Amino acid sequence: MALKSKNILIVIPKSQFQEQELFDTLEVFKTAGLRTVVLSKSGQEAVGMNKTRYTPDGMLVDWDKQQGIPGKYDAVLVMGGKGAPNSLWEDTILPQILTDHFRAERIIGAIGLGVAVLSRASLLSDEAAGPQDEGFLSELDTAGLTRSPSPVVQDGKVITASGPEAAAEFARTIARELE
Repeated sequence: MALKSKNILIVIPKSQFQEQELFDTLEVFKTAGLRTVVLSKSGQEAVGMNKTRYTPDGMLVDWDKQQGIPGKYDAVLVMGGKGAPNSLWEDTILPQILTDHFRAERIIGAIGLGVAVLSRASLLSDEAAGPQDEGFLSELDTAGLTRSPSPVVQDGKVITASGPEAAAEFARTIARELE
């Protein structure tokens, strides 16, 4: 299967990540045979919103030094959760990685509160999927965007999802795009 040669970078908040968003996405990718690398700002064990512990593969600053990953990733994704605003929205490295991959016509995506990272990096146009969250909606409004009622929105190579309930569909959409 051609998907076995595809590599996906997933970035999670260093704490308070949304477990269902991450684990449903990882499960779909594992079933499809996709290779994933999960990174966070600290690279240390992260505690999810439901107290699930997860150890990422490394630190975000080392995104291009992951073993066995030649050059760019085929997709770069941002997970959400209550920790995303503090951990990812203000990050300086992540927007550069996303913009670089976007310009290289790779897939970029985000789910839940992670979608605001794409908004802040000016990588969204018109509307995006995302949660019904006051802070998130303010981010979209500031960028001149609207929140779509659809659980998953695809605009070319940019894919957004509303939250945990859309995680599996989000991951399947990315897998189909990688085929």
